[in-house]
Amino acid sequence: MALETAGIPQLAERIRGFFIRHDQRESTREQVLRQEERRRERTRIARELHDTLLQGLLSASMQLQLAEGCLPPDSPAKPLLSRVRNLMGRGIAEGRAVLQGLRSADVPPTTLDQALSDFFDELTPADRARVRIVIMGRPKQLDGSVLEQAYLITREALLNSLRHSEAKRIEIEIEYLPRKLRVVVRDNGIGIAPQLLHSGRKSHWGLTVMRERAANIGAHLRIWSKRGAGTELELSVPLAIARDLPRSASL
Repeated sequence: MALETAGIPQLAERIRGFFIRHDQRESTREQVLRQEERRRERTRIARELHDTLLQGLLSASMQLQLAEGCLPPDSPAKPLLSRVRNLMGRGIAEGRAVLQGLRSADVPPTTLDQALSDFFDELTPADRARVRIVIMGRPKQLDGSVLEQAYLITREALLNSLRHSEAKRIEIEIEYLPRKLRVVVRDNGIGIAPQLLHSGRKSHWGLTVMRERAANIGAHLRIWSKRGAGTELELSVPLAIARDLPRSASL
C-alpha cells in the first residue's frame, strides 16, 4: 500500500506534464495557423492593390505622358502636366514599396537583426550606404508574434526615414537586455512637424499602425523629432520569456 501511495505524486506529475506539452503544441499550432491566415490575407490585398489601384495609376500616368507630348513646347500647361506626372511617379514608387512589404514573410527568421539585415540587402545601393545596424547584448530567441511586430515596426521606421527624412545617416540600434528588447531608429534628417508627429500624414497610417503594433505586444513606443534636428524612435519590448541563442546565431 505504501509503495502504491508513493507512486501517486510521480504519476500526477507525468499527467500534468502531458497536458502542459499538449497545451504548448496546441498553442504553437494555433499561432502557425494565424500566421498563415495573415500571410494569405496580406497576399490577397497586395494582389488586389496591384491589379486595381497601381495598374490604374500606371495607365493614368501613361495617358498623361501622351497628353503632355501633344502640347506645343511653349504651352504654359506643359510644366504643370510634367509636375503632376512626377507626383504620380512618386506615388507609384511608394505603392510598389507597400506591396513589397505586404508580400513579405509574416515572421522574420531567427532574430530581429537577421531579419533587418535580409531586408537591408533588398535596398538599393544608395540607400544601403546610409544605414548602419548596431547590435548590443546577446541575441535572444523571441516569441514569434513579438518578433514579427518588432520587425514590422522597425522596418516601417526605417522606410519612413529613407522616404521622407532626407537623412544622410540612419542608425538602427538593437539592444538585448535581460528583461527587455530595446530598438532605436535614429536619423539626422529634416525631422517631423509636430502636427504630423501627433496625427500622421493625411491618408498615411504609418505612425498610427506602429503605435497599434506596439500596444498589441505590450511594448512602449516613443518618437522624438524636431524640425531640422532629425528623428528618433525607441521601441521597448518587455521579454517575459526569452532564451539566449548560441553565439553562432548572432550576426
